Amino acid sequence: MNTEAAAGQLLELLAMKADAAFAERMQRFFPSEIAALGVSNAAVVALANDYFRERPDVPAETRLLLAEEVLSWATHHEEVLLGFALLRKVAKTKLGPELLDHSLVWLEQRVFNWAQCDDLCLKLLYPFFYGHLDLIPRTQQWIESPSSWARRAANVAMVKFVRRKVGKSTFELPLSHVFDNCTRLMHDDDVYVQKGCGWLLKVAGEIHPEEVAAFLRTWRGDLKRDTFRYAIEKMDRQTRASLMSLGRQASR
Repeated sequence: MNTEAAAGQLLELLAMKADAAFAERMQRFFPSEIAALGVSNAAVVALANDYFRERPDVPAETRLLLAEEVLSWATHHEEVLLGFALLRKVAKTKLGPELLDHSLVWLEQRVFNWAQCDDLCLKLLYPFFYGHLDLIPRTQQWIESPSSWARRAANVAMVKFVRRKVGKSTFELPLSHVFDNCTRLMHDDDVYVQKGCGWLLKVAGEIHPEEVAAFLRTWRGDLKRDTFRYAIEKMDRQTRASLMSLGRQASR
């Protein structure tokens, strides 16, 4: 496969689906204007799936090269999502640790909004980690990244693995992983990083309510407002009230 030609073809097919009115409506989900074609997420995924349905013998390594090519050309929101969608079907069993190396580069260089970050985490890295549980700890390295999207992804990529049925067994993300991530990021100034911390704590709190409540009590004065607000969202009313009463509001 000529990946450069294939990338050009895919991007042309995507552009043909553009809807200016839909692109304008999309803007309400983002705090600042993004470059968008106006193509739904479902249509982006369908395009990727249809492309490989006609080419079932393309190996995973070539798909990865094609995704890199698409992402290197991407100037619109949906083009980034297309790059990720090209790999979903092979992430679980056909790709290895190299996907994490590529993902960090994408988070640092190709991702420009929360939706792209979360699409990578929840739609591509989710099936990957489902088949590579042993590689989950590597995401903690992303906390040191200069990219706020990589730092957010360190938590968002984990929300589906706080407790997850995998085959006949149940995988549980160690609480030490959750608390270490959130402690290391609690003073991060990026609002999306903080919301990612709160999201992971919220999910962990549904499974380990007493332990997460104790963590929040310990760090109440250091946690940012967004982190704290997200973390207590699903707790019972009494626990929420108790935590809210613990002195000053979380900073910022």
